Amino acid sequence: MSNATLSMAQEPGAWKLPYRGKVGMACLIIAESAIFTIFVVAYLYYAGRSLSGPTPREVLETPIFFTICLLSSSLTIHFAEKFLERGSRGAFLGLWLLTFILGGLFLFGTAQEWHRLIYEHGLTISTNLFGTTYYSLVGLHAFHVTVGLIMLGIVFLFGLAGRVGAEQSARVGVLSMYWHFVDAVWVVVFTVVYIVGR
Repeated sequence: MSNATLSMAQEPGAWKLPYRGKVGMACLIIAESAIFTIFVVAYLYYAGRSLSGPTPREVLETPIFFTICLLSSSLTIHFAEKFLERGSRGAFLGLWLLTFILGGLFLFGTAQEWHRLIYEHGLTISTNLFGTTYYSLVGLHAFHVTVGLIMLGIVFLFGLAGRVGAEQSARVGVLSMYWHFVDAVWVVVFTVVYIVGR
């Protein structure tokens, strides 16, 4: 190895390869974004073309509280990650649990809304085009939230067992990326379904 190569390798500001887990998650997010885009476009195109009711305007209620819960969980997971990097395991576990609870509340809100739509308004996935596209889009997002909650729960249990520390912060950061993605997607879904689509 030449002296020039050695000096470049030892230079403090030298470029480092990004953590491969984050690269993998970034690729997954790009692929998932494409899938969500297809579902969003389908909703915008078909939701207003139903030949029979109910319509979005007639049955949808804006889930403000549960939206605040989900978006707040982006803050709690961010600070949980920072506390883990500093080695503060107690603060990490507390904020991580709060993230799980906020995500769980959001999922409960989605289930509650579906129960109301099905049993009070008779809207199912086969009722009309609105029902088909609504349950497909919101259900796809709810599935991603569920996957995220399972992973959050696993990390929390490992944390309680003392197996998550500062040395695992990069891996925890990958899960944090996924959760931020889920939250960002909800902003789009919320805007399309509860604001534009009505």
